[in-house]
Amino acid sequence: MLLPMLALLLQAQAMPPSPADVYGPLFAAVQEARVFPDGKTFADAVPREKPDAIMAAYAREKPMDKAALTAFVRRHFSVRGEQQARPPLRDRIRELWPVLGRAPFAPVAGSSALGLDHGYVVPGDRFQEIYYWDSYFTMLGLKADGQAPLIEAMLADFVDLVERYGHIPNGTRTYYLSRSQPPFLALMMDLSDNHDPVLAKRRLAALIREHDYWMAGATCLDAGGACAHVVRMPDGSLLNRYWDARDTPRDESWREDRETAAKAAPRPAAIVQRDLRAAAESGWDFSSRWLADPMRLETIRTTDIVPVDLNSLLWVSETRIAARAKAAGDDATARRFSDMAARRKAAIDRYLWVAGDKRFADWDRVTGRPTESRTAASLFPLFAGHASTEQARAVAATARATLIGEGGLRTTGIRTGQQWDSPNGWAPLQWVAVEGLGRYGERALAKDIARRWIATVARTYAETGKLLEKYDVEERRPGGGGEYPTQDGFGWTNGVTAAMLERWPDLAPPNAAQ
Repeated sequence: MLLPMLALLLQAQAMPPSPADVYGPLFAAVQEARVFPDGKTFADAVPREKPDAIMAAYAREKPMDKAALTAFVRRHFSVRGEQQARPPLRDRIRELWPVLGRAPFAPVAGSSALGLDHGYVVPGDRFQEIYYWDSYFTMLGLKADGQAPLIEAMLADFVDLVERYGHIPNGTRTYYLSRSQPPFLALMMDLSDNHDPVLAKRRLAALIREHDYWMAGATCLDAGGACAHVVRMPDGSLLNRYWDARDTPRDESWREDRETAAKAAPRPAAIVQRDLRAAAESGWDFSSRWLADPMRLETIRTTDIVPVDLNSLLWVSETRIAARAKAAGDDATARRFSDMAARRKAAIDRYLWVAGDKRFADWDRVTGRPTESRTAASLFPLFAGHASTEQARAVAATARATLIGEGGLRTTGIRTGQQWDSPNGWAPLQWVAVEGLGRYGERALAKDIARRWIATVARTYAETGKLLEKYDVEERRPGGGGEYPTQDGFGWTNGVTAAMLERWPDLAPPNAAQ
């Protein structure tokens, strides 16, 4: 009786059957055998023939083991990510913009999606919604490829999100609303060619409101010296940390977070879960940056860390707000944010600069000193532009000695199995390094990092036909680690690679059309 009742229910609700309904035993067998590392891959596969014919073939052939099931699926379905033809790398990036582009939409009631009124670009693969910090690096490629209208559309979406929620969420899902991501909105606006004064006023208001979100904790600082995103430093100055308004398991990683929290007992699960969420806000989920024991995720303590990247980006926001306010004739707001930026820079120099080690560092609130982690985050002050010439030279020397691998910039200097550690390299960090070093005259080193990165991306593309989320910059191959398989698409890799090749056409791999 169950199947007829299900059929009647689906008919009554005008709801088409799902892949599990259509392919029943085949669907179950493929998922149980883990033919694809990500179960969503088969759920999204496109049949090459009518489902009845596929199921008849399945009944005849009775593929039992994983190899037989894989071969059967490849014959009868078109699976996302399989590319038959491989155009030159630069051409492939241009082809992917419409593939990754999405139209405005209103969400279906009861779904987790947050609606958007303008077009946008997704990272790709399992990430089928817009993500905050990803989008800045994607926009770099859109800029290089003459996609100005799409940049404006994405900026309109982000301004809408700030107006609607008071901040830009991690991504456009309801389960991401309790946190944001590294604040790149001001830098995104620098990519815009639209200088309409009415729009400029609206964008300035959005930047101020986003800044208010990050600084809201200043009104509730307790004896512990921290509230929400705000931390009081020993001299009374204010800096920021990553934080999440919830302390429950993440919806998108519910089982994994519960398991991690259980390993941390007797430490309260709520504290562990908030720290996991805060690391997700950082974008570095996960990294030894946040771990008391770099080999054990359950020792995560993100909210105890004052991170250099976040505070550099907030300095950028403050300086851009001041400049935009001055241009609008609002001198009081311009002075207020200029003062905030000056105070933040002084605090960064006092607490996050380690002169003896020639590096910028995160600050540990528990130990009251900078962390020992050598990470690519140390290049953010150069990228932001608040480092001194002497600091920049020192950081460049440290990066050259400790962070540069055969295939690009390492994320950290330690191997832990976490995806934001060595040997992985990530497109956004390559761009931060290249831009930051170039800003301070370290152009040869900047170009060398770009050369290594482009060669890694090109080599993997030649071997697989894919542009990936992350890469192993030691072996120049797809990256590993993390909570899910390495993803194909991929917005920020496409964007950064396109921007680098636009700047240095001579770094193009052989036969790459420019």
